[in-house]
Amino acid sequence: MPWPDHFSIIAPFYDRALPIKDARLLIDFANLPVSGAVLDAGGGTGRVSQAIREQASRVVVADMSLGMLQQTRTKNQLLPVQSITENLSFMDETFERVIMVDAMHHVINHQETANELWRVLKPGGRIVIEEPNIRKLGVKIIALLEKFLLMRSHFLSPESIQSLFGEPSVVSWIEEDGFNAWVIVEKQAKEKLE
Repeated sequence: MPWPDHFSIIAPFYDRALPIKDARLLIDFANLPVSGAVLDAGGGTGRVSQAIREQASRVVVADMSLGMLQQTRTKNQLLPVQSITENLSFMDETFERVIMVDAMHHVINHQETANELWRVLKPGGRIVIEEPNIRKLGVKIIALLEKFLLMRSHFLSPESIQSLFGEPSVVSWIEEDGFNAWVIVEKQAKEKLE
């Protein structure tokens, strides 16, 4: 039995239901602006990408939900691409920055997703994964609700997300604020590794 596509159903209302409040932390953690391209993996309607659009030369929104990507097409200067995070349809080392906001718990395979985010990141680039912090009671309730709605959600602790990136050229750390946690992962430039 195929899983229901909850995101296509809620896509027309998603931006109003979950507006982006303030992108300043994300911009800071991603070390923006950047002259290259940014990938918003699992970026849905492009609501986050729209908030950082002026911070990069190009912003690509990758998502598996056609309904969500139809909403992305209504926003200026965002490039929507249908792709699952476990098998991104981009060449190696394409993006200066990769962001993933409130989406890691929706992927089917966390490790394959982490591997793909790492693969498409350029040396010297940075990945920022923002997730609800599963250690908070309110987030635990949301996690139970999403399971009840058959959303396949599987929330990881910030430390578990950080441990998905085990390459030798990784520098990573965790930031927390209220109900959210950010895992920041840097891919060292090749000259730094030698």
